[in-house]
Amino acid sequence: METTRQNKISRLIQKELSDIFQKQTSAMRGVLVSVSACRISPDLSICRAYLSIFPGERAEEILQNISNSQKQVRYELGLRVGKQLRIIPELKFFRDDSLDYVEHIDELLKK
Repeated sequence: METTRQNKISRLIQKELSDIFQKQTSAMRGVLVSVSACRISPDLSICRAYLSIFPGERAEEILQNISNSQKQVRYELGLRVGKQLRIIPELKFFRDDSLDYVEHIDELLKK
């Protein structure tokens, strides 16, 4: 169970990461990256960000690029939320495949 503080920080990080990714992917035509959820550890040191990436066939490549630029993303996040957080959490990125799962269930139900 997450505390109120964890929830507030998760929402703040989710909002700022979404904005960062929107600006980074604006140059790439046909690519959309959104942050569907953030989960932060109880000691506020690790944040797990779940990314929904469109198009799905390039998702692994884009996720790998984001993971490789993790330090840069954390630095930019620190510039944005540095006044609100004392310690900027370490970021870990995961692919949110819930939309793919829903699509798969729909296909199974149509048969």
